Amino acid sequence: MTGLELALSGFGLMLLAIFLRMPIGAAMFLTGFVGTWVVLGRPSAVLSQMKTLTYDTFSSYSLSIIPLFLLMGQFATKSGMSQALFNAASEWLGHRRGGVAMASVGACAGFGAVCGSSLATASTMGQVALPEMRKRGYSDALSTGVLAAGGTLGILIPPSVILVLYAILTEQNIVKMFLAALIPGLLAALGYMLTVAIYVRVRPGSGPVSERAPLSRRMRALWQTWPVILIFGVVMGGIIGDWNWARPGVQALFTPTEGAAVGAVITGLYGAATGGLNWQGLKEAVLETAQASAMIFFILFGAQVFNSFLAFTQAPQALAEWVLMLELAPMLVLLGMLACYLVFGCVMDSLSMILLTVPVFFPIIEALEFGMSPEEVAIWFGILALIVVEVGLITPPVGLNLFIINRVEADIPMSATYKGVLPFVASDLLRVALLVAFPGLSLWLVGLAF
Repeated sequence: MTGLELALSGFGLMLLAIFLRMPIGAAMFLTGFVGTWVVLGRPSAVLSQMKTLTYDTFSSYSLSIIPLFLLMGQFATKSGMSQALFNAASEWLGHRRGGVAMASVGACAGFGAVCGSSLATASTMGQVALPEMRKRGYSDALSTGVLAAGGTLGILIPPSVILVLYAILTEQNIVKMFLAALIPGLLAALGYMLTVAIYVRVRPGSGPVSERAPLSRRMRALWQTWPVILIFGVVMGGIIGDWNWARPGVQALFTPTEGAAVGAVITGLYGAATGGLNWQGLKEAVLETAQASAMIFFILFGAQVFNSFLAFTQAPQALAEWVLMLELAPMLVLLGMLACYLVFGCVMDSLSMILLTVPVFFPIIEALEFGMSPEEVAIWFGILALIVVEVGLITPPVGLNLFIINRVEADIPMSATYKGVLPFVASDLLRVALLVAFPGLSLWLVGLAF
């Protein structure tokens, strides 16, 4: 059996184990361990390799950014920032038809700027905005659909844990990945708002008009969002800002890891000062951060073991050579990969999909010619992969965000959520087409800053 055949067999067995409900990290670890044993043929060599791989994986300084951003998101959730964001957006947009739904999108984008998690954004904003929209007479389909879609902004608007992991896997600059995600994230928010505007005109009863708030009340609500603006400005400004005016160029105030630590401290202090983060809340935030970090690191280690197995078989290189021999158009190969992400994203979480597929797909992408530098291709592909995987989170019948939103109000039929989210899936697919056709939408800010 050739290395490529062995790798494909292992990949198929791993997917079978995942579909049989084995934890994804365990499935990747076992497949990689057994596969490496088969390739090397000596148990002692496999165990020695595991020892080295474990240290190399968890001693990486770059990984320390993950629990820090997760902790910042936990503090933001327990500090009541989501409520302030929704109130401000609702006061400014609520008088428009479908305005409260648009406000939910804006609040999700703002919360995503300090959260970095899609599922956390969907869950938190669902608890804040869904009861309010139902109280104002919004249809169940629009209410749940817009919040499920808005939740994906939590991982598109920087900072993003998934982008950090992608940057580590492909040896890219984390700051450049954050910059590349900013415009696509803003396009997503605008696209969702436009989708709401179209939706309520096609179905006028789904999004009623609310009373226009006085200017004084709107300004007061806007002022309440200053913590989010401050935290995002300090973290992202400190990471990407040019703080050396004497010698122009990117002279960041601190590294991404330091920025995550600063953001977590500021968010925690704000929560403590306002009373939203008490001692019990602090313990819960630390515990939930530890649990999420352990889950991510376990999946990451399983992926590293599986990737090591693939490296021994030389399957990624062989697959890249095979694709080049077919002489397919590079864009056709890219679209095929995005289609795979869309399908598998419907049944797997975004973290697992990125860790599982990047070691296989990325060597192929590197070997293709798109008329850009290798770094630009890597950044562009990372943004596209992230967006398409996130589309899977809201694609019926098993998108994870759909179930999270539906659990907030258990009396809403799942069929209504399915119907409500479909226009937003269409908006996402249109955005993917724009980003594929115009890579500059992802790369412009990177080129401007660097």
